[in-house]
Amino acid sequence: MDLGLQGKKALVAAATKGLGFATARQLVQEGAHVAICGRVPERVDEAVRRLQEVGGGETAVVGFVTDVTNRAQIQQLVQESASALGGLDILVTNAGGPPGGTFDTTPVEAWEQAFHLTLMSVTHLVKAALPHLRQSSAPSILTITSISVKQPIAGLLLSNAIRPAVVGLTKGLAQELGPEGIRVNSILPGWTATERVEEIMAYRAAQNGTTAEIEAAKITRTIPMGRMGRPEEFGRVAAFLVSPAASYVTGAMLQVDGGSYVGLL
Repeated sequence: MDLGLQGKKALVAAATKGLGFATARQLVQEGAHVAICGRVPERVDEAVRRLQEVGGGETAVVGFVTDVTNRAQIQQLVQESASALGGLDILVTNAGGPPGGTFDTTPVEAWEQAFHLTLMSVTHLVKAALPHLRQSSAPSILTITSISVKQPIAGLLLSNAIRPAVVGLTKGLAQELGPEGIRVNSILPGWTATERVEEIMAYRAAQNGTTAEIEAAKITRTIPMGRMGRPEEFGRVAAFLVSPAASYVTGAMLQVDGGSYVGLL
């Protein structure tokens, strides 16, 4: 199936690794022109190089050093991305997850940082991108959240508490922007083999006096498919949701979790 992404212009935030990179990679494979960002210059350069190899010189790939907790930097990112690509059709919001911890071990400062990282980064990205998306013939926004919005994850209190606000924002935007033809969806990834999950496994191992391998094995036993997801599996779903092929899908909260979530709704 042709997703209709050839020549589309996409900005994928926090895409030097993990789910963001997997999404950007799939978009490039589908023929989209892609802008990415990250906080570490060397990682941005390396990610751009790898994406350019995937595109084979047929698509534009640009990268910017950006802290998505900084509103001014986000505004500059969006403006420079739209300028470099010749507009924007797709926005994928993303950010590194907040640190693990319990209520007793999480200082107030961490709550404030997580609020800006997880919720306000999405708000500022959408605010900055909307004028460009409104000029597109097939505009789409995708927020990357977590299965924790439906089923809290032990040891990830900040994510459990703040990510649901992103889903509320996504649903509200889908209602408000639908009449303009702007689709807004979210993917709720479960356990996926990324650097972020490796960090969580290391944190759990330290708390439980085990190893990261043992903690990962505990997780996979709870997943009906018997394994964690692969980033490219997430990337393919993300590419479909933002593509014209999903033209009547908006306000969706799509789980990509190997069947981990056991609720009915």
